[in-house]
Parts: sequence; C-alpha cells; structure tokens
Amino acid sequence: MFLIVQRLLELRLARANERWARQQGAVEYGQAHYPLFFVLHPTWMLALLLEGRSAGGRVQWPMLALFVLAQPLRYWVIRTLGRYWNTRILIVPGGKRVTGGPFRFMPHPNYAVVALEIAAAPLAVGAWRTAIAYTVLNAALLLLVRLPAENAALKAYSGHHTDSVADLGSSDSTGLSASTDFESRGPP
Repeated sequence: MFLIVQRLLELRLARANERWARQQGAVEYGQAHYPLFFVLHPTWMLALLLEGRSAGGRVQWPMLALFVLAQPLRYWVIRTLGRYWNTRILIVPGGKRVTGGPFRFMPHPNYAVVALEIAAAPLAVGAWRTAIAYTVLNAALLLLVRLPAENAALKAYSGHHTDSVADLGSSDSTGLSASTDFESRGPP
C-alpha cells in the first residue's frame, strides 16, 4: 500500500512540474516509450503483491532495510531537482546540468534508487521471481530505450544551444520509480 500511495503522490507532483516546464517552453522527447514504464511499474507492484502473498509472508529484514534506506535518496533527488523533477524527458530552454545533491556522486541517482527498489522490495517478501524478472525488464528498458532517448534529447538540445552535451549531463527523475528515474533539464 505504501508503494501505491507513494507513486500516486509522485505522479501528482510530476504532472504539476510538467505543466510548469511546458509553460517555460519545455520540449518532450521519448514520448513513445513512456507507456512502457506505465505498464512496468504497476505490474511490478501487482506481481510483488501476488508472489509475496504466496511466499508465506515471512519478511527478509535486510532486504526491507535496503528498500527503506533507498527512500531518503529518492527524496534527495526530488528535492535537488525541484520543479525540474519529472517522469518524462523534458528539455527546458536555457537548462543547465544539475550537479548538486546526489548528482555529485552519480549521473542517474533516481534510476539507481528504482533499480534497488525493484529488486529489494520483492526480495523482502520472498518474491524472488518478481525481483529477477522486473530487474531484467527495468534494466532492458533503461539501457535499450530510456537512456538512448535521453542522449538523443541532449544531442538535439546541444545542437540548438551553446551548451555542450557534456555541460548538460543527466538529471533523471522517476515519478513511477522507475527511477525513475524519466528526466527533466534545468538549472540547479
């Protein structure tokens, strides 16, 4: 239940931020793959629930602790990005690379959180099949679809502005946790 409420609240925030970004003239990239994440995350939650129930309900405390410890990092990402945090790839004109907060340590902190959650939450309730299947699916979507779309957006942006791709970097964000990661650009 926590995951569902958390994701719905994050979607609400992402939609508000999306409206603001579009008012600033943001251009969206990768729209075609967005529904894939919309399918991935709810089905992951359903699989987690169903397999977790059939596994007997015994909690694996180290995995639960790992999941809980990932939450402050998620909110650190959201706070660092502020109004630029979103579940879509939105390039805001005049945007610069976000280099503060967790972005000092890794280029895609939200994707790291999502990957950790997708594995740890199912393992915490004995749903190892869900952990394996959705970790692989999430990795495939990120590596084969999402990150190439982000790179294409950065390349397109850098072709029309004086900032270089290296100056823009990544500021991923995931309202579905997907980790999401899901990206927006803007000044820190």
